[in-house]
Amino acid sequence: MEISGKTSVCGIFGYPVEHSFSPAMHNAAFKEMSLDWAYVPFAVKPGGLAGAVRSIRNLNLTGVNVTVPHKQAAAGLVDRLSPAARLSGAVNTIVNRGGVLTGHNTDGLGFVRSLEEESGAEINSVPAVIIGAGGAARAVAVALALNGAPAMFIVNRTAERAAGLCELINNNTGCRASVLGWPEPYPPGGDGWAEALGSAGLVVQTTSMGMHPNTGQFPPVPFNLLNKGHVVVDLIYNPGRTAFMNMCEAAGCRVYNGIGMLLHQGVMAFELWTGRTPPVDVMRAALYRCLEAR
Repeated sequence: MEISGKTSVCGIFGYPVEHSFSPAMHNAAFKEMSLDWAYVPFAVKPGGLAGAVRSIRNLNLTGVNVTVPHKQAAAGLVDRLSPAARLSGAVNTIVNRGGVLTGHNTDGLGFVRSLEEESGAEINSVPAVIIGAGGAARAVAVALALNGAPAMFIVNRTAERAAGLCELINNNTGCRASVLGWPEPYPPGGDGWAEALGSAGLVVQTTSMGMHPNTGQFPPVPFNLLNKGHVVVDLIYNPGRTAFMNMCEAAGCRVYNGIGMLLHQGVMAFELWTGRTPPVDVMRAALYRCLEAR
């Protein structure tokens, strides 16, 4: 890669950020398309986010991705918000157009794209169960609701957070959202789980339980109620196969990890910055090389 005075620079704000796969994914796409662009990781400590966002204008960056722990704070620092970013209250992509910063959330629609590509699931036909109520859960819930999901059940260890997310969905979309009790542990179908999993066709695990290095952890859902009619997505991608995925697969479910969401949120960010369609296969290959190197 050759850097010149004409190189367009974008990147990612996060802390820590050295583990991010995004630089490899985007720079591979820029190289494949012979674009004079470069993607750089920026380690931005929590207290420095406001200054970092101002620097997008001052340094004439084309835009940035935003990751943990900054996604929600970034929503209050940009000039405009996309509908998905406004509803989810979080920003993972910022676009700079003539000094005007627009915040987008491509996480949720990236999830939808990956789900449709990998499983062929029809989002508007069956309810979903969402495990967790944090930032990833909000993005997924909003995207599912905006793309026609008829209903969803949200479960979180802190019930108040699940209720807040349900209220957001119910008040702003046509989707019907309900709180599902956190199982302690493995109930035979109590707390509404039998009804929820009896109607749901999709289960999305959005928490960090099972992420490296705590690979033995998993949410204590009633696996006895799962079957081959369920599509299960665990948003974790390190490791590529979690304990939760293994247990769901043993129950007959079709299981997928979060690498597809990571890929497609990046594809959408690329499209927003460049106005061009990226080489998705090249970006996917770059991601898998990163995973193999772990």
